[in-house]
Amino acid sequence: MNPKPPPRLPPGLDVRSAAVLREIVEQYVETGEPVGSRTLSRLLPQRLSPATIRNVMADLTDAGLLFAPHTSAGRLPTDRGLRLFVDGLLQFGELSEDERNTINHALAQSGRSLQDTLAQASTMLSGLSSAAGLVLAPKSEGPIKHIEFVPLSPGRALVILVSADGQVENRIIETPPGLPPSALQQASNFLNARLSGLSLDDLRRQVASDLAADRSALDTLTSSVIEAGLATWSAEGRAGSLILRGQGRLLADVDQLEKLGAIQALFERLETEETMLRLLDLAETSDGVRIFIGAESGLFGAAGVAMVVAPARNAQDRIVGAIGVIGPTRINYGRIIPVVDYTARVIGRLLG
Repeated sequence: MNPKPPPRLPPGLDVRSAAVLREIVEQYVETGEPVGSRTLSRLLPQRLSPATIRNVMADLTDAGLLFAPHTSAGRLPTDRGLRLFVDGLLQFGELSEDERNTINHALAQSGRSLQDTLAQASTMLSGLSSAAGLVLAPKSEGPIKHIEFVPLSPGRALVILVSADGQVENRIIETPPGLPPSALQQASNFLNARLSGLSLDDLRRQVASDLAADRSALDTLTSSVIEAGLATWSAEGRAGSLILRGQGRLLADVDQLEKLGAIQALFERLETEETMLRLLDLAETSDGVRIFIGAESGLFGAAGVAMVVAPARNAQDRIVGAIGVIGPTRINYGRIIPVVDYTARVIGRLLG
């Protein structure tokens, strides 16, 4: 990602109003507090009197780009003002080599599973952004490397599925009464003998055909375990798994019960498959990092919340996940955008 050239003035703004809007947004990102004309007169590079600045602020307020909270004389940006800032006034550059090395080191897979690495990516994004970090990995459609049935307790077993790309998924199933431990080993052997580079869907069809044709030489109990083990994945869509870390950071600035309820509803919505599918859709229609302010993404209607998301693409340029952060609208966009962009590239290579 190359450094952006100096931004052109957004439509409808002259140099003076653009400078005032930019400074108010930057102060809002830094402090979260309303900014008044006297403060701006000290911060702006142009020499403008507080009276002149008040007139500019009034015009920006009339245009729907600023608002005055309560009876404060200061102003805060509206979602529309933030959007104008992000689209036309925001400047950001590339990460330094040290910053890229830090991200690469944090996501190195040595000695840990891919799932743990993805969780680390989400935690890292949360720490760097002071927001909630999210990593969405779609359900693997690649070949399966190994399946194992492990007894847990009478009537329960753990099914472990290892994909060829290193992803490990676990499911707990109910087993028939009186099932001997040898039946679980037999079920594992039966499936692993048929993998041969098959995807989960292909394996499921092959096993169903063999069982239906009674070519398996398996007893009824073992056959039922195999069917139950494969069925644990059959009802799932393509949404995959969403790893969210740092949710508590979204509550840091919440001082009203109404806002707390909106954030809690956001957490619940993020857990649904519909939301995960929508995240994938947003990633698939993005060439790079996209910023959604307020209700723009269609994922949630919570005011005061922003999302920065980027697609993770593999070596064949296919979407293999989505990376991003969700936080208050006063997140540091200039800092977060290059971090999300680079992290998405690293995760894309890992999910390859």
